[in-house]
Amino acid sequence: MSERKVLGKYYPPDFDPSALVRKRGPKQTGPKIQPVRLMAPFSMKCTTCGEFIYKGRKFNARKETPPDFVYLGVQRFRFYIKCTRCSAEPRGQIIFATDPASQDYVMVRGATRNQEVWRAKTAGDAAGETDEQRLDRLEREEAEAAEEQERNAMQELEAETVDAKREMAVADALDEIRTRNARIERAVGADGLDALVGRGPADDADDERARQEREDEEAARKAFAFARAQQALEEPMDVNENDGGANGAESSGSSSSSALAPAPAAVKPAPAAAVPAKEPAAPSFKRQVKKKKDHGALLGIKKKPALV
Repeated sequence: MSERKVLGKYYPPDFDPSALVRKRGPKQTGPKIQPVRLMAPFSMKCTTCGEFIYKGRKFNARKETPPDFVYLGVQRFRFYIKCTRCSAEPRGQIIFATDPASQDYVMVRGATRNQEVWRAKTAGDAAGETDEQRLDRLEREEAEAAEEQERNAMQELEAETVDAKREMAVADALDEIRTRNARIERAVGADGLDALVGRGPADDADDERARQEREDEEAARKAFAFARAQQALEEPMDVNENDGGANGAESSGSSSSSALAPAPAAVKPAPAAAVPAKEPAAPSFKRQVKKKKDHGALLGIKKKPALV
């Protein structure tokens, strides 16, 4: 079996290296054609079989670069693809080219491009507008934009002027009011200034309500003071009545023995001294141990005395 990876080559005995001459083939005539792999740049419909080709479908295409196919010095290209349904027929060839003027592609033959609403207006303007018309349109749009900007600047300036005038008018009115108030205060004083201020029915009602509240508070204060004075006077009389009742109870027991005895001379009762009230005992927090009950004695069980 021969060697798979040939490292050496066989040179016959009559091999003459001087006989090897580099030769160039004939140059390609016509436009340059290059095989490429591309995707359909837009949706289209084949005019031969009616097959729809969606945007983004991949094709093995031929890219043609014609030397005289330029736009303002920008080279344009043509692409040749075959319909996926009728590619066996000679009429199934689809050709489209680049269009730098509209920054898009244009269909040459073999299919019709599906309508794209967002590009209809731009494509129509680009198709029927020359370079001079496009330049004139751009200059006109630029002039309109500058005029609109200048108009907006004038409107802003006018609005700022109006605002400044309004602020000046408000400041003048405020200064005038302050000056008038100061003049009136110097002329009539602080009390007279209050009298000059107009008062409405609501202010009168508030004053009347406040006056009634003050009168009610004064009457309540007097009533509470009178009640406290009466209570202070009644406390000594209650103490005297309690002492008299105790003396009467002691003399009732000896009434029988003293009935025959001569009546003693009248003695003036001593004035009752005020009995001081006993102060309540202070609370004690000491723990008190309760004595346990002998339940065994109730049942007749005698408890033996402790030996120790």
